[in-house]
Amino acid sequence: MLQTTIKVLLTSVLVVAIAEAGKRSSLLGAILASLPLTSLLAIVWLYADTRDSEKIASLTASIFWLVLPSLILFVALPLLLRRGVPFVPSLAVASALTVAGYFAMLAILKRLGIEL
Repeated sequence: MLQTTIKVLLTSVLVVAIAEAGKRSSLLGAILASLPLTSLLAIVWLYADTRDSEKIASLTASIFWLVLPSLILFVALPLLLRRGVPFVPSLAVASALTVAGYFAMLAILKRLGIEL
């Protein structure tokens, strides 16, 4: 229980710190947010819990393939906002496009025989 609490607190502090940095500097916030800190934390937590290198390899390979469609959000959201679409609808549309991208990527990977 203590280990889970520490994980939640550390991860939460990281997310809040990135958001606060973004308030002060878009560049600093972007640099911090673009680092794979969440992935690194997940990898560390998984390794600490399992000590299973194959699980780590599988997780990191899956992350690689799913980062690609996640980039849709970072293209669609600023385009929509700069076209005058309000924030909430822009976020909803960009998120929906990203989800569609995930499904498309999973279908492509399945056709290529790559299992996540």
